[in-house]
Amino acid sequence: MYIRNNIKELLPYSTARDDYKGGDISVWLDANESPYNNGVNRYPDPHQKALKGEIAQLKGVTPEQVFVGNGSDEAIDLCFRIFCEPGVDNVVAIAPTYGMYAVAAAINNVAVREVPLEAETYALNVPAMLAAADANTRLMWVCSPNNPTGNAFSLQQLEALADNFSGVLVVDEAYIDFSSQPSMLTVLSKHPNVVVLQTLSKAWGMAGLRLGLAFASPMIADIFARVKYPYNVNAPTQAEVAKRLHAEPHDAHVSEVCSQRQWLATELAKMPCVLKVYHSDANFLLVKVTDADAIYDHLVANGIIVRNRNRVKGCEGCLRITVGTPAENVNVIDALKQSVGEILG
Repeated sequence: MYIRNNIKELLPYSTARDDYKGGDISVWLDANESPYNNGVNRYPDPHQKALKGEIAQLKGVTPEQVFVGNGSDEAIDLCFRIFCEPGVDNVVAIAPTYGMYAVAAAINNVAVREVPLEAETYALNVPAMLAAADANTRLMWVCSPNNPTGNAFSLQQLEALADNFSGVLVVDEAYIDFSSQPSMLTVLSKHPNVVVLQTLSKAWGMAGLRLGLAFASPMIADIFARVKYPYNVNAPTQAEVAKRLHAEPHDAHVSEVCSQRQWLATELAKMPCVLKVYHSDANFLLVKVTDADAIYDHLVANGIIVRNRNRVKGCEGCLRITVGTPAENVNVIDALKQSVGEILG
């Protein structure tokens, strides 16, 4: 795989804690910190060693395969900075999909070649993805389950991309906890050119802590660690995440969301204003309606905010509705049952 020459030659910034090789230290005078203990006066572990150990055990990988970032967006940006020459290289991505791939590409001056998913079914076209790549295609982006369509792609399809693409395949699994499809982590050791992104923001309920995960070969994970900013994850976040990995009722919440997803899909399909509810492997539903803008405004007027995807190519006429608590989901259905003139007719 191609890695930018300046990245290969990069001498990463060495923090004061990198010089510390262990020992019984009681006086820390190496990092120009405040000596007055208030709980956050010391710099955090720049390598997040303890947290990586917890995550590796949870995910069935080695700590050397784990990158911890300030949300998944940091890992997305690092992929462009590490593998793509600005103004020269390009990437291939499915469409419609998560908008940050295109934003990060634009920031890094890298062209994006979009390959549309199949109309209505949103199926992945593996031959078309591979055909879109050329000698300067460094990355291939696949979000599975995909945002905003909600559907997951099979492990066989994703492995076919990895096996037949000479660049790096990035599989964004932000919603994998809600899917019956197996994670690419189960075959990561077979594919040294794969980066798997996951997050603790969705199923784990830690969006406010901004903790994103990337899993890759030890070589790629090491490059991520050398290119990132030294103290990219603060100490309170590291400590709070480690605590919540054991304290949060993760499985129960995921199970309820999946159950409520089916209930919400069934009830939405009964609404006169709903034309189609797409299958979802995520914690949201993509719903085609009679008038997306008007129905969106109607829900807002009733104190309910959803995501209007009407202006996203391939999602025209659609709203994306996150699965909430049982009471919140009932509120959505009740609001749609109210008369809003011709919209609901």
